[in-house]
Amino acid sequence: MLGLSRATASGAGPDESKDGSVKRAMVAITLDLEMSAQYPTQDQVHWNYEKGNLNEETKRYAVEAARRVKLAGGTLHFFVVGRVFEQENVDWLREIVAVGHPVGNHTYDHVNVKAKTPEDLQFRFRRAPWLIEGRTTHDVIVENIRLTTEAMKSRLDVSPAGFRTPGGFNNGLHDVPEIQQLLIDQGYSWVSSLYPTHRAAITDVTWNEVRADIVAQQQASQPFVYPSGLIEVPMSPISDVTAFRAHQWKLDQFLEAIQAAVSWTIEHRAVFDFLAHPSCLYVTDPEFRTIDLICDLVNKSPDNAEFADLDRIADSVAKVTR
Repeated sequence: MLGLSRATASGAGPDESKDGSVKRAMVAITLDLEMSAQYPTQDQVHWNYEKGNLNEETKRYAVEAARRVKLAGGTLHFFVVGRVFEQENVDWLREIVAVGHPVGNHTYDHVNVKAKTPEDLQFRFRRAPWLIEGRTTHDVIVENIRLTTEAMKSRLDVSPAGFRTPGGFNNGLHDVPEIQQLLIDQGYSWVSSLYPTHRAAITDVTWNEVRADIVAQQQASQPFVYPSGLIEVPMSPISDVTAFRAHQWKLDQFLEAIQAAVSWTIEHRAVFDFLAHPSCLYVTDPEFRTIDLICDLVNKSPDNAEFADLDRIADSVAKVTR
């Protein structure tokens, strides 16, 4: 079934109820609130050490993206790094929350939750190891998640709506059951960590093959349940940083691939989770063409597709796997 990965999931997927009735495709738009290295110019790699120091352009893009999705009838699911809350003013994010857009936890420093050594956690700690001296890697990860939760409660008066790992893993959290348990222990019922391997390097000769592979990998990015009971809501290819930063795509190519992926999702009553970053999109897609495209595709298929945030997708998986 398309709603769940056959190899790893238990129960029925979100596109199929227990009685076998077919439901609509679920399309999510998710934005990670962090700075992206090499944006707005390629020489700006300092953002690797200042992931939460959002510039004004990134914040404005996030606010306008939320407005557009709301106007189209959906909600936009954000994930925020905790260091954002060290900035003086977070009224813009309070406004986003006030109109109903959920915000999830993306760790405090954008740490690698699969890191085995302190040096692998984050660029910041490699440069300034005294910040985590005497603590285990596991302890730092736990604290990074907890601090973001506390920061959100303090500055936004809300608890996180789910957890997304910094970086996507092509095997999700299958190889780190201890991280699954860590998240469960901190009160999370679902995670967004899996980003499937797909082709992305393009030439005039390979473009059709790359686009076809991205569509094919939508089935590998359907939600499922780990043996621990933690629900996985994967990120769907292709992301903005993969396309624009890693492979120098043009916007029209990105739009074509996203349209093909969302169209497949709608046709198969599956799940699509668009992954992007305002700090990248304000440079590569300043007119919001990608977000508008996704909204148009959903609204043109009201009988077959609906907007959904990741909480709702996870809830739909939980209901049919009980």
